[in-house]
Amino acid sequence: MTRIDDVARLAGVSTATVSRALRGLPTVSATTRLRVLAAAEQLEYAVSPSASRLAGGRTGTVAVVVPRITRWFFATVVEAVEEFLHEAGYDLLLYNLGGREQVRQRVLRTANLHKRVDAVMLVATPLRPAELTALTQLDLPGITISSGSRVPGWPCVRIDDVAAARTATRHLLDLGHRRIAHISGDPDDELAFTTHLDRRRGYRAALRAAGITPDPSLDIESRFTIEGGARAAAELLARGEPPTAIFAACDEMAMGAIRALRDAGLRVPQDVSVIGVDDHDLAGVLGLSTIAQPAAEQGRLATRLLLDPLAAEPDPGPVPPPGAGGDAATRPVILPTRLVVRASTAPPRAH
Repeated sequence: MTRIDDVARLAGVSTATVSRALRGLPTVSATTRLRVLAAAEQLEYAVSPSASRLAGGRTGTVAVVVPRITRWFFATVVEAVEEFLHEAGYDLLLYNLGGREQVRQRVLRTANLHKRVDAVMLVATPLRPAELTALTQLDLPGITISSGSRVPGWPCVRIDDVAAARTATRHLLDLGHRRIAHISGDPDDELAFTTHLDRRRGYRAALRAAGITPDPSLDIESRFTIEGGARAAAELLARGEPPTAIFAACDEMAMGAIRALRDAGLRVPQDVSVIGVDDHDLAGVLGLSTIAQPAAEQGRLATRLLLDPLAAEPDPGPVPPPGAGGDAATRPVILPTRLVVRASTAPPRAH
């Protein structure tokens, strides 16, 4: 029977390289992969993924934890992650917390992940102290995407939410708006987001830089949904003089705000301009100005970084987490955003 070391000798590489090449991992050059495949074909060597993983104590599975899979950002990230994992020969085990405390505790506070997965990815999932302790004790490689808790030894891929909010608010200021409202996340939301805190900081910083004192009556909290945005916009209108512009912390909230404004007989952007963050798939259809963030790219990049320490053949003992070699590897990887101007923003009528 042909063994993996027979293929390695014929291809002139190590057995670890043979394993990585046959699994399609991205750490092997195209030339080396072709040489390994040719040797395997010549020797009629058929790799058994399950046997290989069991021998090394691996499962071939990565756990991905998201607050709610139905939200655009999370769904886009997970789709990109799954595609990358599939190409690399790994399976995805999805944990959708969905605001359910029992699920959260079972996934994040127990040994539920022990021996079930090779690595963990947290997508915008802040951790409580007990959850952070439990994950650290698992001694698994991991990575976080978007705002959330920092896990020692885990890298993070995200955007600069403060800068994104600053850019959105500055766009409205440059158009001549001064009475700018902000629809932010609800701190009591069961998802416990932290993203909205950074975006509120950016909004307020842009106002202060323009010599405007933030008005608490124009800063309202709601959920990161279309309904949440609609409720928030309706409340803003009920408070008296409407703003001339609204910066919503995400596109879905911005869409809800547009609906509420139109229901109240106001025109967008003639009466009130609206801008969001994300570049949701429907943003272009609705003509929504936004700050585009590379959601899918965050998923792909995070997956590549997560698979790096898994690319080699398993050695005795625990797999070292990404970033174990130094602080540089665990420093956040911040991807750029860009302003996309569409039909929902314009100068105020009095300008």
